[in-house]
Amino acid sequence: MQYIVMCGRTQNWKYPRQLYQLGDETVVERTIRLLRNKGIEDIAISSNDTRFEGLGVSVLHHKNEVWLDAFYPTDEPTCYLFGDVVFSPEAIDTIVSTDTEDIEFFASAPPFNSSYLKSWAEPFAFKVVNTQHFRESIEKAKQYCRTGKLKRGISWELWQVIKNTPLNKIDYSNYTAINDYTCDIDNKNDLACFMRLLDARGGSLE
Repeated sequence: MQYIVMCGRTQNWKYPRQLYQLGDETVVERTIRLLRNKGIEDIAISSNDTRFEGLGVSVLHHKNEVWLDAFYPTDEPTCYLFGDVVFSPEAIDTIVSTDTEDIEFFASAPPFNSSYLKSWAEPFAFKVVNTQHFRESIEKAKQYCRTGKLKRGISWELWQVIKNTPLNKIDYSNYTAINDYTCDIDNKNDLACFMRLLDARGGSLE
């Protein structure tokens, strides 16, 4: 299985959050390192932003019309990880070791761990074996967005399309929950809060 870290639609950002520093590495470099620690070398970044060049992995250029295009199209079994997520080693282990014959989704879910930053659930990764089902679901989600059936064309809504569950309603019971400090970082305030919370809980970034 190949692993693609999604860092799409950042060209107009002054500083992409995937490149925020965590000690001596960036958020996306941390994800790459944790994957390599699990023996994974087939890693790439999905992005049209030249700032993601030179990180030791291939950069896959994709269409840049909507956010869903960041899921780089491929017929190979692929795990798509969100590039602005700070993963724990345990979260990466869960994602890598979880088997599926179709598609699996990984995200936080209530009740939240005390070391988790947000007060709401966040998506982390899709693991895709049935690539045809995945691509068809992406196209269907885009069509739903164009016709107003979906409020947003992003990960939660894509998962509802994949699972054929009610649109615009999150079901917290039908995916693999990761409940530790793993968290999406939206801005530098999030990053600062994340580090303070982790420190207060006596945690450390491995």
